[in-house]
This record gives sequence, structure tokens and C-alpha cells, in this order.
Amino acid sequence: MSDPAFETLILPIENGDIPYSGSERILFLRARMHPAMKLFHEGQVICEQSFAPERDRLEAGGFSVVDETDETDFDLVFILPGRQRQEARAELARAASLVKPGGWVVAAALNTEGAKTLATDMASLFGPVDQLSKNKCRVIWIEETSADLDKTLKAEWAALDAPRPILDGAWVSRPGIFAWDRIDPASKLLADHLPDTLSGKGADLGCGFGFLARTVLERAPKVSELDLYEAEKRALDLARENLKAFSDTKILHGIWSDVTRGLEGTYDFIVSNPPFHQSGKAGRTDVGQDFIRAAAAGLRIGGVFYMVANRHLPYEATLKEAFRDVEMIADEGGYKVIRAVKGAMKAKER
Repeated sequence: MSDPAFETLILPIENGDIPYSGSERILFLRARMHPAMKLFHEGQVICEQSFAPERDRLEAGGFSVVDETDETDFDLVFILPGRQRQEARAELARAASLVKPGGWVVAAALNTEGAKTLATDMASLFGPVDQLSKNKCRVIWIEETSADLDKTLKAEWAALDAPRPILDGAWVSRPGIFAWDRIDPASKLLADHLPDTLSGKGADLGCGFGFLARTVLERAPKVSELDLYEAEKRALDLARENLKAFSDTKILHGIWSDVTRGLEGTYDFIVSNPPFHQSGKAGRTDVGQDFIRAAAAGLRIGGVFYMVANRHLPYEATLKEAFRDVEMIADEGGYKVIRAVKGAMKAKER
């Protein structure tokens, strides 16, 4: 897939605007796999990525990936910042802390995803910046000098995406994850239609900070075990925190993985509010369709799947292919809640 932001990010290296010998120690925040990663040799770059699909692609490409590094003094820090401004500012502050004096910080974003704001923020933090527009993106770069760095702003921004209480202290969350400071209305609708008869071992696919999982555990006393699948480790860590009260009486597993690659267990029930994008703002029905297929493969015969989706998303055909019984049990506020039961395979499917 084309990645204009990545292709724009490396222009200062390709154009010679930043000195590059190939011996530099590089940190890549929110790294993504791309053919241009061939610029860097094995062991030269640490890729920091907490989103499992991107982590998996980088590892398949031979790169070392961590969700967060504790190393410092990098010669060059690349950033493909998140779209949420508080998270993006915190990433800039981390870059300022991890780059060595005289090192370079380079960031890029799509024009439609805050490139102008990114340039303004980098100038506010680091001082005068260089920038270039191409591919409907902007790349901004700066040589770090302590004289120009706003240390007060760096300290303020470093804390912007820290975990914090939300919703009158009922939950812990942080900027940068989906619906970080509210209960998503689609998830709320699904929660309102989950029965108290759920039992046995279940899974929440795309658990976020744990809202649906906590609803299941509070409402259905016969649930004995729950696996929490989440691609974004920052969200999974929050879910673990938000479900700590159940850890003495229930078996809970946090699984940092890409659900579309399959599940790790067999379940009596599964609940999910599938994402319909992975990066960028464009809707991708294939992600939700793969969630449905993964749920069907992970359920025992007779197991039940509860999901919610935007009303317009075309999931019905996939559901009917994967499940024997499919029923819409709610249709409100632009969302639909679907209950599907897995049946035994027909002889011709075996």
C-alpha cells in the first residue's frame, strides 16, 4: 500500500538536507513498514510501535520492534505522529528527550491529518524548523539545540497523553486511543443488549479500555474467563487496569494481537465493536469482515457472537457465510447490534 506520509518523511535524507552516513543510531516513533526502510541496516534503527498490525509488518521485515524504548541519545528520531493532538505533542516531547544534542528530529503528516499544526507545534517546542510539502503531506525537521528548546513546554507536553481518570473517576484512559474520554455510543448500544445469561469462557475482540468487558463481567455472573484482544497495547494496558477488581474471581487474559490473523482460544461467546479502519480516516470494511471470520473460527459449535457496527457497513453477507443463525436485535442511532450463533458445518463444508 502507498504511504505518502512515510515517503515524505524520508525526503530530507534522500535530498541531503540532513547529513546521513548510515552509522547513525535511529529511533522511529510510530514506525511503519515500507520498502524505503531499506535505507537502514539491521540493528541501526529501533522501531517503537504499540499497534500490533504495524508491529507484525515491521517484524516480518526483519526490524526490531518495542512498544516503548528506554534507550536515549539517538542521532536521529523519526516520527509519524498520531492524529490526536495531545498524543502527537507528547511524542514530540519524547523525541526531544531521546535525541542527543545536535541530533535531528524529523516528523511528517498528511495535510488532512494535521501537518500544518504539526509544523507549528515543532517550531514552538524546538525553535525555527525547516519544512517541505510534497505528496499532499508535509515533512518538518530540526537539529536539536538546547538553546532553542522550550524546556517548560517539553515538560508540559510530555504529560499530555499520560493515563488519567475519566468519567468522574469510573475509568482510567489516555489520549490517542479510540474514544479515549467517553463511552462510544456503538459500544453503549451493544452493552445495553448483552444478556445476563452469558457463561463460560468468552472474548472481547478490540476491547479498547475495557468498557464492554466490564459490562460482561458485571452483568453475567456465570462468565468464568474472559480474553481481551486488543491491537493497541496502550489501550490493552488500560483495560487491564480497569478490570483489576475482577482479577481475584475471574480468569482474565490480555492478548496484544491483530484479531484479523486469528484467535488464540475456543470460546463460548464473543463480543465485539470491530474497527473499520486501521490507519488513516478511510473506512475499511475488510477489517470488520475479518473480525467476523475470526469470531466464527474461534467459537465452539453453538457459541454466540454479539457485535455492533455502523448501520451502513455491509457485514450481513459475511455474517451469513460464517454463522448459521444471524439476527439484528437492535437498530438505533445509526448503529446495528447483531446476534449470531455458530452451527455445525454441513457435510460439503468438512
